[in-house]
Order: sequence, then structure tokens, then C-alpha cells
Amino acid sequence: MSNSIESPGPLRILIAEDETIIRLDLRSLLETAGFEVCAEARDGQEAVELARSSAPDLAVLDVKMPRLDGIEAARAILEERPIPIVMLTAYGHDELVARAVEAGVFGYLVKPFREGDLLPAIRTARARFAELSALREEVDTLQEALAARKSIERAKGLLMKKEGLSEADAFARLRKASQLSGRPLKVVAEALIATFDS
Repeated sequence: MSNSIESPGPLRILIAEDETIIRLDLRSLLETAGFEVCAEARDGQEAVELARSSAPDLAVLDVKMPRLDGIEAARAILEERPIPIVMLTAYGHDELVARAVEAGVFGYLVKPFREGDLLPAIRTARARFAELSALREEVDTLQEALAARKSIERAKGLLMKKEGLSEADAFARLRKASQLSGRPLKVVAEALIATFDS
């Protein structure tokens, strides 16, 4: 089992399960597989607090827990610090699965489970989480590119209007200012817009 890039040691896992025997069994399975169980919670509220204090790489949460159910605990954990989450349940209800997915859970296991079920669920949750993280970065980059494009277009328009330049000449002037100043085209465009707007 390969470790995550973020953590130099074994993958650190938070377990939240109100039934002591299942929690101990889960801990044993995870440690045998080479993971580090960094925290154990007996209810959903404790899981949220331990996720905050122990900063796990992944969480395995039971759906039915006192104080706060596993799905609400997952939602709270993910709001503070997105990590892959695997949900455990004795119930294979579609409605629970839908709620878990909506909350941002990436893996699902129906009890009773075996080690052969647990490890693929963890791998799947980590892979889906990595895909989503890459997608989020791509969207941020795309949004940044679109924002830069808008600024550059606006700055070109202002130069064309105020200086009587053609579109090509306006762009050439922006590019030259960018090269001379060593600043990105977007920054030069925004500075020009601010100058004309003031």
C-alpha cells in the first residue's frame, strides 16, 4: 500500500465508531495493513473535535452514532479540512448513500466487513479525493485565466479608446510593458485599468 504524498510516514486515520468491539477490530485491521490510527472517537461530535486536533489523512466514520451522526460529522470535518472519508454502516439504504455522497464522502462500507473490503474502500476514497482535488485546482486555474483574460481585454479596450490604438497595437503595448516591468500581463492590465479609472 503506497503512502500519500502529503504524509512522509504511514497514512494517519481517524476512526469513529460507537461500538467498542467494532472500533477495536477496525483499529487492528488498519494497523495490520500498515496504517497509523491517530485518533478514535465514540460519537460524531468527538470525531469532529479529533479531526481538528489530530489532523488525520483519512477518516473512517460509522453512519449511526450518538450526538452527531456520521454523515453530519463528515460534513463538519470536510468544511474545516477536506480529507477522504469512508463511511461504515449496517444499513445499505440508498437514501443514506445519497446523503453520504452529497456530504462529500468518497467511500462506503456495509457491516459486517472484512479486511478485503476495507482496504479497497480506502484506496477508492483516496483516489476519488485526489481526482476531486485536481479538478478543483484546474477550475481555480481556469477561473484565474478567465479573470486575466477579462482584465487584458478591458485594458486593451481602454488603450484603444483613450490612445486611439488598434487592437493589435494596444495588445503590443501591454505586452511590452509586461516584459519591461517583469510583471505578468494580468498585473499590468489591472494597473492600467486602475490608472484610467482613477
